Amino acid sequence: MSWNGKRVLVTGAGGFIGSHLAERLVELGASVRSLVHYNALGAWGWLDQSHLRDDMDIVAGDICDRDCVREAMRDVDVVFHLAALIAIPYSYRAPESYVRTNVIGTLNVVQAARELRTSRVVHTSTSEVYGTARYVPIDESHPLQGQSPYSASKLSADKMAESFHLSFDVPLVTVRPFNTFGPRQSARAVIPTIITQCLVGEAVRLGSLTPTRDLNYVSNTVAGFLRAAETDAAIGKTINLGSGREISVGDLAQLIGEIMGKPVQIECDESRKRPGASEVERLLADNSLARELLNWEPETDLETGLAQTIDWMRDHLKQYRPGVYVI
Repeated sequence: MSWNGKRVLVTGAGGFIGSHLAERLVELGASVRSLVHYNALGAWGWLDQSHLRDDMDIVAGDICDRDCVREAMRDVDVVFHLAALIAIPYSYRAPESYVRTNVIGTLNVVQAARELRTSRVVHTSTSEVYGTARYVPIDESHPLQGQSPYSASKLSADKMAESFHLSFDVPLVTVRPFNTFGPRQSARAVIPTIITQCLVGEAVRLGSLTPTRDLNYVSNTVAGFLRAAETDAAIGKTINLGSGREISVGDLAQLIGEIMGKPVQIECDESRKRPGASEVERLLADNSLARELLNWEPETDLETGLAQTIDWMRDHLKQYRPGVYVI
């Protein structure tokens, strides 16, 4: 499939993965409309710093507003729906915000897709909907469990998207990224938390060290989104995008220290731990469906991705608050 001249919308384009995806689509020749969250400062998130922002049609709005979403989707061939509230700790404090943004926002997208007869919707899920692994590697048939208000909202959004495909034949595919990382990621995530603390001192304050995660560099995830949109056989499917490798939080901190060439002194901070039954203890992806159906596989490994992320964060450290627990 050629993206040249293809009309696409990226919701959540001001965010971490969304900004990388929007830029890649521009590079491939697509006509890109980027929906960013309206705010009083008129800021476009990471697109403010993008060298390709002038090559996009950037629209400020609210995924929770049905009229706004429908207008943004007008005359678009493919919609990549990434707009979401994602921070797990904040979901303990403001669960209604997650329902409004993640569930109602997704409803607005799929309703508009049905009305406008959009050719393809790529909906973004998360590995958090699996909860703690009951078996590994985790395939797409693994039971789902909402172990946090965030994961419950995303699980609900996935089912809303699925229902519009099954009920109204909306041509939709759900991609389920495992733990994407890379340049521009918020300090709410563990890798930026570790790197920024390593850049300014010796001590790294973390919560639980034993949970394992399947970490996937952002360019790998972006490539998976594109392949999901290009592959007709993916319609109606949910597809894992993970590396197939797991590492514990504690071992990850030590690996980052090794790459940076400095010792890491880990300090346990109880305030950073999730409630016990809410912690997802293990995530490890079975990515065989993505390999077979999408002809996709991760090209950038963990160590290479970490090195690139460290270099970027060193140059952009002023945009972070090392040592401050960002929820």
